[in-house]
Amino acid sequence: MNLRQIEYFVHVAESGSFSRASAVMGTTQPAISRQVRALERELDRHLFHRNGRGVLLTDDGTRFLAYARGILHQLDGARHAVTGSEADLVGKVVVGLPPSIGQVMTMPLVRAFRERYRHAELSIMEALSVTLQERLLAGRIDVAAIHNPAPSPLVTVEPILSESLCLLTAARSTRARPVAFRDLERFDLIFPSAPHPIRSLVEAEAARRGVKLKVALEINAIAVSMQLVAEGYGHAVVPYNVVRAGMSGAGVVARPIMKPRLGSMVALVTPARRPATLLAADVTDLVRQVLQTTLATKKPASRKV
Repeated sequence: MNLRQIEYFVHVAESGSFSRASAVMGTTQPAISRQVRALERELDRHLFHRNGRGVLLTDDGTRFLAYARGILHQLDGARHAVTGSEADLVGKVVVGLPPSIGQVMTMPLVRAFRERYRHAELSIMEALSVTLQERLLAGRIDVAAIHNPAPSPLVTVEPILSESLCLLTAARSTRARPVAFRDLERFDLIFPSAPHPIRSLVEAEAARRGVKLKVALEINAIAVSMQLVAEGYGHAVVPYNVVRAGMSGAGVVARPIMKPRLGSMVALVTPARRPATLLAADVTDLVRQVLQTTLATKKPASRKV
């Protein structure tokens, strides 16, 4: 297996065709086909379903693609690590943000990045926390802000802050009065599909207290969840930063959850066994600063996993 084979494979997968990959890379189609077949022989797996209209990834190909992209991303970072300097960092860095944090952080992070770096490229990948951690382990993300990351010896976890959870309710049905945790069983709840760190936190507490939650809808798009709440289709348990970001919109109120007050940890997560480029290390500091200034709540004690 060599880097050329991996690069050819990624281009074919992303373009969906050997001929389109050939045009993009300026290489003959037979040359690309030979390299991909050699890669398949070495892996002893078919990576593509080939047909007259192009190619589709097999299940093995889909799994391999995530790691292949990570390898190319790390190669690009290594290349720029030896060409950049502290004074004029270059290259590309990928930051992962869950949707709720992304709504608050993306604009200030982009502004700060553009002010600091003249020749570097920023990519922000938005996904649920579980997916972000998987992509970070696969090498596709350099640093991520994650809700309640899963412990792993492969990542370094730096808790940045703890944010309280609240119940979002249509404003026409109630005022912003606190709600006791045990009373959550009275509401039709809108949650992301499992596993999701905030959902897991609420469900674990409910199991401890014998509270039976009713999940009426599973919606992974948080903006859509907010719209459904506003229209009276249910209630959502979210971090307060969602409210601060203005995602709730008109017609929705935030009710503090009490007895107990639930807190969700937001942590900065980086690979523990992969050296960071100069740019990635510097941007990690920048993400930390933006997190602390945009989500100004109590900071927990630092720990590493």
